[in-house]
Amino acid sequence: MDQRELKILLAKANLSKKEFAQMIGISQQSVNNWGSNKNIPYWVKSYLLNYIELKKYKAIREKIEELGILTLD
Repeated sequence: MDQRELKILLAKANLSKKEFAQMIGISQQSVNNWGSNKNIPYWVKSYLLNYIELKKYKAIREKIEELGILTLD
């Protein structure tokens, strides 16, 4: 993963670098350093891809519950 792909995935996740850093419990500066003078950790891509998918499923669930089709709790 490179900086460009990180930027794309963060945009798809609707997250800023600051928000992502807060989410995973590290400094924003650490995230800013990824790809320039530090390698991006191997797990970041799968983490963001899973986060993006989870957001899709949550949106579907909310819509289903809004329509009163099914209560999923």
